Amino acid sequence: MRAVALAVAAALMVQPAMAGAVQPGIVPPAKVGLDAGRLDRFDALVDTNLAAKTLAGAVVVVARHGHVAFVKTYGDADVASGRKMAPDTIFRIYSMSKPIVAVGAMMLYEQGKFDLRDPISKWIPEFAHMQVAVPKTDASGHKTIEMVPASRPITVLDLMRHTSGLGYFFTPGPDGKPYYLRYGISSTDTDLDLAAWTKKLAGVPLINQPGAEFYYSYSIDVLGRLVEIWSGKPLDVYLHDAIFSKLGMKDTGFYVPADKQGRLATLYTPSTPGVMDAEGINGLGGPIVRVPSGKTHQNLFSSQQDAFMAKPALLSGGGGLVSTALDYIRFVMMLSNGGVLDGVRLLSPKTVELIGSDVLGDIPRGPGGPWNGDGFGLTVEVSKGIGETATLSSAGEFDWAGVAGTQFFVDPKEQLVAVMMMQVIPGAPYWGRMLRQVATQAVVGP
Repeated sequence: MRAVALAVAAALMVQPAMAGAVQPGIVPPAKVGLDAGRLDRFDALVDTNLAAKTLAGAVVVVARHGHVAFVKTYGDADVASGRKMAPDTIFRIYSMSKPIVAVGAMMLYEQGKFDLRDPISKWIPEFAHMQVAVPKTDASGHKTIEMVPASRPITVLDLMRHTSGLGYFFTPGPDGKPYYLRYGISSTDTDLDLAAWTKKLAGVPLINQPGAEFYYSYSIDVLGRLVEIWSGKPLDVYLHDAIFSKLGMKDTGFYVPADKQGRLATLYTPSTPGVMDAEGINGLGGPIVRVPSGKTHQNLFSSQQDAFMAKPALLSGGGGLVSTALDYIRFVMMLSNGGVLDGVRLLSPKTVELIGSDVLGDIPRGPGGPWNGDGFGLTVEVSKGIGETATLSSAGEFDWAGVAGTQFFVDPKEQLVAVMMMQVIPGAPYWGRMLRQVATQAVVGP
């Protein structure tokens, strides 16, 4: 453990220097009101699942009051070779890309580039006059689609809270097959750049009326294109300049450079899927097996094993980033601190408050929606508190996850943040609950 602790300390200290900044190291948990013995409860939780082969390995980082107090690595980044998880192991973070793009967008919002209620057709005219595909079933049981005009324009707010009427890669068509593939739309298998891809997406009928329902969707990919337009830069360049370079997120980007590919965690999948509980949350499946390389018809995720080795044509703001636990903890520490980290301010406290506020309200929740008792902010799930959620969470805590098991949460009230990284696709929301539960129960002081 001493060797691991030294490696963690070194990794934390190699973040690029910033003028006037004190580089964070690991502080004793007691210094920030955390109980070290209680944090060590992560050991039994993760080790039990390693033994059950529901995951290959993990990295957990917990910080409070702007200081990292806990970093642990568990198991393997690659089982076959025995390569161990390390503090700087790189992960495909998929939908944990979304809050990063939202922060990038809100930095432009603060510059007056847009209003949340602006129609997106103001900048992407192809989204004007959208049609909505309404399923119909006749008396004989035959299913058809009726096209009706959208009742109102899609707004920027609709994108950020997934009420745009767009669907996602899992959305079924009337024939039960993936809806978007029939139109040649995929965010993981395309030669189109973001501008061309977004225009093509605009040619596909919506699956809901704008504002009618939360439906997890391609909305943040469209938001990424708007960020390009508002900033005048490609999405990768803008995120690097506006966020990654300022926060010292040196290993975060849209692909893994050749000299870092030996640090990328191998992608695994459960050989037997997990079982859904009463709330529709899938439990752990297993034992895990390596996702095969190369695209196969037998495995939905096979193209993902090697997909991040070169810069993609499509810069997917909805799921295209890779990162490390140490990089991402800096991002969420910035949010917990009200938009600033090490003297570098990205957002105002009020804008961070907006990101973590429930802007969904009573709008019905469809596929991919927040858990019972939670609301939804700008790309993040928002807790309504202990009583509403029956979880260890403060009102206003916000979180999200990636499809391959990466998780984070930010509790502004407790000034507590945590990140958990693993590579099991599809991931189980169980881990998001456990991360919040075990990290929060370790808070014993101010």
